[in-house]
Amino acid sequence: MRIDLATAPGSQERPNEDWVSASAPASGGGVLVALDGVTPPAGDDGCVHGVPWFTARLGGRLTELSGSRRDMPLDRILAEAVRGTAEAHRETCDLSHVRTPQATVVVVRWDEAYVEHLVLSDSVLLLQAPGGEVTAVLDDRLDRVPREVLRSVAATDALRNAEGGFFTAAADPAVASRAVTGRTPRGRVRAVAALTDGASRWTDTFGEGDWAECLAVLRKEGAEGLIGRVRAVESDPARPPARHKRHDDASAVYAEL
Repeated sequence: MRIDLATAPGSQERPNEDWVSASAPASGGGVLVALDGVTPPAGDDGCVHGVPWFTARLGGRLTELSGSRRDMPLDRILAEAVRGTAEAHRETCDLSHVRTPQATVVVVRWDEAYVEHLVLSDSVLLLQAPGGEVTAVLDDRLDRVPREVLRSVAATDALRNAEGGFFTAAADPAVASRAVTGRTPRGRVRAVAALTDGASRWTDTFGEGDWAECLAVLRKEGAEGLIGRVRAVESDPARPPARHKRHDDASAVYAEL
């Protein structure tokens, strides 16, 4: 088994709000987790801790439960992780605030029989078959929201974790039922990768290569290599900033099974 991961902040002036982890439990198999913390608009979000605190808490809980509770499906694990993280700051923070700390989620777990996955919001999961074919598992609800709507803070808040809008892991465990989940026989998966949108933009925003080519970069150059390629494209003055942000926190984790 080979596992490679990397994360890089979008700016040295701001903390990295992503989280990536990988584990290989003694019982066998493995777990990958990738979270992209949602940067709130300037102003109150009801929390005294901040997004990096939230992603570290949620990511740590997801990693531990995914490895130790193999009897629990990934959507239940996400619900328990969200519930436990909410309890850790319920007494100090307003968890009902629409901008309470939240994150996108990718979890992949495998054993000798199956590869299970969960995707919530716009981070990306890639599954590679033994023959080399690559499937992207996406939750595209955010992509369905028109860009002009997302330019409005009030309009975005109205769609955040709401019917007809998009969903992220925040303080309500019920959001786990909104995640894209599935499982694939282990023999049909050669490699997996999880990317936050700061790394997946190499393909889905800049069009530098398709998903198969993106996975090939990860295999040959590692997660740092892919992020380096993203930064090179972003730094081209001829390119407009992606989603009105020149650089974003970028994280990738890759595993060959």
